[in-house]
Amino acid sequence: MQNNPPRFFLSSKGITSRRDAVGIADIRELVIHLIGDGPAQPWLKVENRNAIQRVVVAQIPGLTSSILNLPEIPTNPTSNPNVPLSVPAWKPTSPSSIPFISKTFLHALPTNAPGEATKLHSVLGSFFMGPVSGEEKKRRNLLRMEEERKFKGEKDPRKFLLGVEDMANNEYPVPTYMGDLSQLPERWVESPYVDGTEDDSQPKVYSLDCEMCLTEDGKELTRVCVIDVETEKVVMDEHVKPIKPVTDYLTRFSGITAEHLADITTTLPVVQAKLLTMINSRTILLGHSLEQDLKSLKLAHPRCIDTAILYHHPRGRPLKPGLAWLTKKWCSRDIQARGEGGHDPEEDARACIELLKKKMANGPGYGEFKTDQESLLERLSRSTSRFANGIPTAVVDYGNPSTWHGAKATIAIACKSDEDVVNGMLEAIPQCQFIFGRFLELSNALEWTTPKNDSPPVPLPVACSALNGRLAKLFAALPPRTALIIFSGHSDPRSMASLAQRKTKFENELRAGKKPDNIPKEEWWTAADGRAIEEETGKARRGLAFLCLKSEG
Repeated sequence: MQNNPPRFFLSSKGITSRRDAVGIADIRELVIHLIGDGPAQPWLKVENRNAIQRVVVAQIPGLTSSILNLPEIPTNPTSNPNVPLSVPAWKPTSPSSIPFISKTFLHALPTNAPGEATKLHSVLGSFFMGPVSGEEKKRRNLLRMEEERKFKGEKDPRKFLLGVEDMANNEYPVPTYMGDLSQLPERWVESPYVDGTEDDSQPKVYSLDCEMCLTEDGKELTRVCVIDVETEKVVMDEHVKPIKPVTDYLTRFSGITAEHLADITTTLPVVQAKLLTMINSRTILLGHSLEQDLKSLKLAHPRCIDTAILYHHPRGRPLKPGLAWLTKKWCSRDIQARGEGGHDPEEDARACIELLKKKMANGPGYGEFKTDQESLLERLSRSTSRFANGIPTAVVDYGNPSTWHGAKATIAIACKSDEDVVNGMLEAIPQCQFIFGRFLELSNALEWTTPKNDSPPVPLPVACSALNGRLAKLFAALPPRTALIIFSGHSDPRSMASLAQRKTKFENELRAGKKPDNIPKEEWWTAADGRAIEEETGKARRGLAFLCLKSEG
């Protein structure tokens, strides 16, 4: 059978019988089946699977039906939105902007990105992270039981750092040397990068908590407290003068009054500068829903511990436990009990320290429900059924994938352009059996994402032509019996994001104590808006996938 070429067949029954379209997690599981030891997927029949020598995956946000001149995915109740679209369209009205797709693939398979009714989750997180196999879960449970039996305390806080998927799904601001952006937004700073971020010496750990007041420009930082976790001494406790005039001190939450800020001259840039003398990329920052504190500081940082994720809500994820509840439950004491006096950031920061030390003293399972996930790359590295030493993998992406979703890859290549991506993938092909690359210039041209430099995105026709050439170049270099999977991940997210921003602003104003009568009517969030955001999220979650095998010829 090894001499017979492999073949793909989309299963009409397997696709149309699904409640939802094929998901990003399904594409991940298909990769494991094609090249590793995962089970077959009911939506795709694969002949002579063992003849497949490698799998190459490209994510290309912006690869939409309109770009490819395909019919839109149907939304009316009488049509099945999961049915694959013929490529090229049966009666195309004009040529495709990316003819490589119509020349190489027979079908466009509708997909559904991870998310909720009003929120799009991380496509990369869903692709690279998944549940462990039954055998691995059994092995982990036995190991966990043995570790808990032997556990005598954990001294390394790095064991509790947030993972890639958690940072992405919780919208943590990440530094330019770690993420997609080549520069930060105005007035933002990032922790200085230092070599040896992953060395064995113990990093410095600081617990921080911020308080904010409502100003003419929204919520702004008005107090920050930072505590050295090792010594438990306060190393910074500053009131901060906001840029815009305060409209509501939010005293019952912030603990801040007009008197506290009356003579304050310290500004956000001063606080940022002081923080940057204390921290670098090795430093660990600890907090509760820490992403909110980092956003108020306008600080991007790579290494974080978040007690709202470290501990679980009693009803499980994605709900997050409150800090006062956690401290009462696991530390047997009350905090945030000052009533109208508001929160004390030092008290909250110390509660986070106590919760981290409880976790370190009692083991990783303390205060949480058991979840078992692992990286796709870890799963492939363990697969020895066809490759004796596991499957060598490569991740080629913008930013620094070696500190992100490519941390477990055999090869991780950092890129600044789509040209870098295709060249990196070509470099990895002879060395690896699984290669992932992400092309972003099309979505930049569509203005879905932030450009990687100060220059405006290239015109859409130019971006399409360049992408077409790069895909053709990549395909020409693939050895025979290589599976090529291209997926967009999602559609245009901008309408969804705009509505979500409006919803958050309105809810924040209500939480801050404003009454609807004091909010302009055009800023109210209505039932019609709720229906609109659900509709726009549904549209944004739609995507397309393309699958083929490189033939012998």
